Amino acid sequence: MSILEQLHETIAANPVLLFMKGSPQAPQCGFSKTASQILSECGVKFATVDVLANPEVRATLPSISNWPTFPQLFVNNELVGGCDILIELHKSGELKTMLQTVETKTH
Repeated sequence: MSILEQLHETIAANPVLLFMKGSPQAPQCGFSKTASQILSECGVKFATVDVLANPEVRATLPSISNWPTFPQLFVNNELVGGCDILIELHKSGELKTMLQTVETKTH
């Protein structure tokens, strides 16, 4: 299976997926830390992929998402965006609303 196929499969298999540097318990950059904290505050289950541990993922994902930086949040197979967008969506309440619809679909 190619890295592209693996990425598409991982995105499809996880309704809320954060590609980040490090993990929520040990983030390796401030933006990844902020993004994972926002998702935790929203009370949603989310999967993560550490792009530092997976150089192939780090190199390939931007060609799928058309987003050059990390973290990258995907919800229901769609790129939501990076840290700045998550902060704005969180402040406005839109992110929690978006994530609540995912939770109801997965349970």
